[in-house]
Amino acid sequence: METLDRSPAPPPAAPARRPWWRPGKLVAVLAVLGPGLIAANAGNDAGGVLTYASAGAQFAYKTLFLMVLVTVALVVVQEMCSRLGAYTGEGLGGLFREQFSARSATGALVLLLIANVGLTVSEFAGVGAAMEILGVSRFVAVPIAAVVLWALTVLGSYSKAERIFLILSLAFLAYPIAAFLGHPNAKEVFSNLVWPHFPHTAEFAVLAVALIGTTITPYMQFYVASAVVDKGITPAGYAKERVDTVMGAIWSDVVAVFIIIATAAAIGGTGPLQTAKDAAAALTPVVGSAAPYLFAFGLLGAALLAAAVVPLSTSYAIADAAGAPRSVSNSLREAPLFYGLFTFQIVVGAAIALAPGNLVALVINAQVLNGFITPVLLTYVLILANRRSVLGDAVNGSRFRVVATVSVAVVAVLSFLVLLYTVKGLF
Repeated sequence: METLDRSPAPPPAAPARRPWWRPGKLVAVLAVLGPGLIAANAGNDAGGVLTYASAGAQFAYKTLFLMVLVTVALVVVQEMCSRLGAYTGEGLGGLFREQFSARSATGALVLLLIANVGLTVSEFAGVGAAMEILGVSRFVAVPIAAVVLWALTVLGSYSKAERIFLILSLAFLAYPIAAFLGHPNAKEVFSNLVWPHFPHTAEFAVLAVALIGTTITPYMQFYVASAVVDKGITPAGYAKERVDTVMGAIWSDVVAVFIIIATAAAIGGTGPLQTAKDAAAALTPVVGSAAPYLFAFGLLGAALLAAAVVPLSTSYAIADAAGAPRSVSNSLREAPLFYGLFTFQIVVGAAIALAPGNLVALVINAQVLNGFITPVLLTYVLILANRRSVLGDAVNGSRFRVVATVSVAVVAVLSFLVLLYTVKGLF
């Protein structure tokens, strides 16, 4: 009789490791690009573009080293927030409700609402400023933009909106080109990138807080955590989302640095911007006399991108904290609180943006307000990411914890200094 061979079969050969840049792996990474990239690039909104341009116009290259530090902080903060979303399955609003007292959680969400309503106003002000450069009255452009954004978000699909947001962010590609064609002083640029050249003035301190406020904006943290949850990203798929988050944060700040360099090369040392059209001078090396129009389209895209993301982040956070449905996949009937909050911010933001006044000053002041609120909300995020009861083995490591703590502390100190300058000025 023939005997059966019961010896164990040899293990299958391990597949050869392919480098990350192979087409298959690139497709896998690109497939999850979205929440982190959108959240970070939305930070280069109307307020961001005008604040970075004002930094270049007022202080030339002197804010570049600050932007390097801010980039490190942004990467750390955004990564913590996306990790919290992926590993807990909850947005920051829900985590605040569960992990902190009712009073503390409510206070944090009120701060977020105040900051985001102000930012929504500045985004629609950016829409108005861009369209006025193109010869369209803000009284026509802003209401139309508000209706279109509302319909796209409430009546459309999240996947379509996400692709449109990503396409709009391509307008930022004009700034790196302008920075090179503007022939900036390479020695000064390098020197200011690697070593601080900070003027000890109240004006520089205020602008520094505005830069922090427009780069590490609270709505970005709330949005990325909730968007990760909304997209169904779990711990198993977080490695790819982490790439999205880190890439998005670095890319958005690289663009910001180029905005500062391009503006400094064109009009550096002339003082703060007075009108949105003044910032168009930085794009003259790219398109010559058409610079105002290119700037207007870029500003319009940046403003529309954030005018949807900012109110969404508030809606995510508050509806999450209330335990209400909170997804753009829900219908208006299924998530009335979520869409009601979104609608309220769109209406208020568009209405106030139609009031007369200096749009550039309005936008930059909104970033300063964010700079004051940011360290408070980041403290909540840091506490959550340090709690093993929240993240388990994905909790902040010892080195990461040190970097994150220092980042939050520096933001808080700068905000406190500006507060001191402000109080001193009153007396």
